[in-house]
Amino acid sequence: MEKIRNFSIIAHIDHGKSTLADRLLEYTQTVTGKAMQAQVLDNMDLEREKGITIKSHAIQMNYTYKGETYILNLIDTPGHVDFSYEVSRSIASCEGALLIVDATQGIQAQTISNLYMAIDHNLEIIPVLNKMDMPTAMPEVVKDQIVEFLGVDSSEIIEASGKTGLGVMAILEAIVERIPAPKGDPNGRLQALIFDSVFNSFRGIIAYFKITNGTIRQGDKVMFFNTGRQYDADEIGVLKLDYLPKKELSAGDVGYIISGIKTATEVKVGDTITHVKLPCDSAIAGFEEVKPMVFAGIYPIETEDYEDLRSSLEKLQLNDASLTYTAESSAALGFGFRCGFLGLLHMEIIQERLDREFDMNVISTTPNVSYVVYDRKGEKKEVHNPSELPDPKFIDYIEEPYIEAEIITQAEYVGGIITLCLDKRGTLRRQHYMSGNRVNLNFEMPLAEIVFDFYDKLKSISKGYASFDYQTSGFKRSNLAKLDIMLNGERVDALSTLIHVNNAYNFGKKMTEKLKDLIPRQQYEVAIQAAIGAKIIARSTVKALRKDVTAKCYGGDITRKRKLLEKQKKGKKRMKQIGNIEVPQKAFLAVLKLD
Repeated sequence: MEKIRNFSIIAHIDHGKSTLADRLLEYTQTVTGKAMQAQVLDNMDLEREKGITIKSHAIQMNYTYKGETYILNLIDTPGHVDFSYEVSRSIASCEGALLIVDATQGIQAQTISNLYMAIDHNLEIIPVLNKMDMPTAMPEVVKDQIVEFLGVDSSEIIEASGKTGLGVMAILEAIVERIPAPKGDPNGRLQALIFDSVFNSFRGIIAYFKITNGTIRQGDKVMFFNTGRQYDADEIGVLKLDYLPKKELSAGDVGYIISGIKTATEVKVGDTITHVKLPCDSAIAGFEEVKPMVFAGIYPIETEDYEDLRSSLEKLQLNDASLTYTAESSAALGFGFRCGFLGLLHMEIIQERLDREFDMNVISTTPNVSYVVYDRKGEKKEVHNPSELPDPKFIDYIEEPYIEAEIITQAEYVGGIITLCLDKRGTLRRQHYMSGNRVNLNFEMPLAEIVFDFYDKLKSISKGYASFDYQTSGFKRSNLAKLDIMLNGERVDALSTLIHVNNAYNFGKKMTEKLKDLIPRQQYEVAIQAAIGAKIIARSTVKALRKDVTAKCYGGDITRKRKLLEKQKKGKKRMKQIGNIEVPQKAFLAVLKLD
């Protein structure tokens, strides 16, 4: 155990974590030759295309220092705010963390958020200044920021470059010297924390774990503490670039277990593995529950694909524990699932993965957040979907979730950002000038307001120089109303939204105008209306296609033409009563893009 070091890499998105991880793997000769490529640990096509880390990846390296060989277990983490749950799981499995800061950009909001998470878990922090080879690097300014935040001596900050390999050896030495060895009793009762799992179509479910106490051997009978299910440890081993089987693993080790589990629901991330004969007294604590922020309905395009979609979501949940889902049905879209996501990027990634990995074509409804509704009797109900909302006459008031948002930007963009946040019903809590011309802004604002396009607008106002991070701060009473979209008097439940009364008219007007462009013209007039309860607040009309029925009347009395037009009018009226209007998938997506 003295020779083991478990550490993770934490940083803001695009600060060079994956590139630096590549250099660590190269210098310790964990990955050589053909296997060496850019972003080795980002093994998903999506991660390479978007240039971001989506999953946390574990890998073991061997490093010789002063004649002794050390085992370094690296758990690489994502940097985007939507994947902070992956970061929390990695941090729960480590004793130390490399804090990577981009020398050209300085400390960003997500860096601070992940740093606080690591400090809460009492991790040893090693600050690293990355991208030192860049001509725009500002080492002295950024060092001052790190000193201000961490309270460390500036000599402890390692200057490095993931591209050129500068400072990589110093980082490896610091990991061995500064990060403590894991604590635990190899001879005690087995306690191992499951921090991730993947589905393999040949071998079933493979669970990744970190052993806190005890020893596990191949062939042992093990039990998952929370589910109480028992399995044989058919294969255990450590995570190199591939799976490397071992006969036994003990306290401090990070590894995997294959035990022929076929049902996805049996493996819960955060569960504890123990022995059947001598089980541990309690599960490992300190693992946070996932709290979805954004909810949306996901429906198969073909109704018969419903069961396939269920099994795809099950397998995807194994690999992404922050995804939650429950079955639901919609009058417009049939049977599907109500899914909970950590943010809009997370939702986009899940849809993309369903398409690529499971070949599932799905329709998603307008994303929304969860609300708490209090009725006249004082009872409260949590509502994830506007269609679940009770009749307005039974509602006393509605509470919506609020967040504490932290934005770090350059001083020249402060005015535009404050205006944007105030437009989104935000309240400026404090404004703090950091070193240089950087400002830290704290806002309290409703989560519903940042769900749509807030992040994109923030980036365009600040020319990409603002970083954003948030955490929930509880529920507050708000003046909200359910806005329904009606086509020819029929409500389309998939387009219903809960919205603040002050914004309802503008939103309804934009929705009806957008749908007017997207809904194909029919032989009859289609009325698109936005309504709050029985009150219509906005309307657009898709004009009917005109068929000239009077073309065959050459001359003659006007009554002949009138008779034909009256006949056509009756036919159109009858058609309108029985006609069904297809709402194209583009219409559901267009709601997200309303400016």
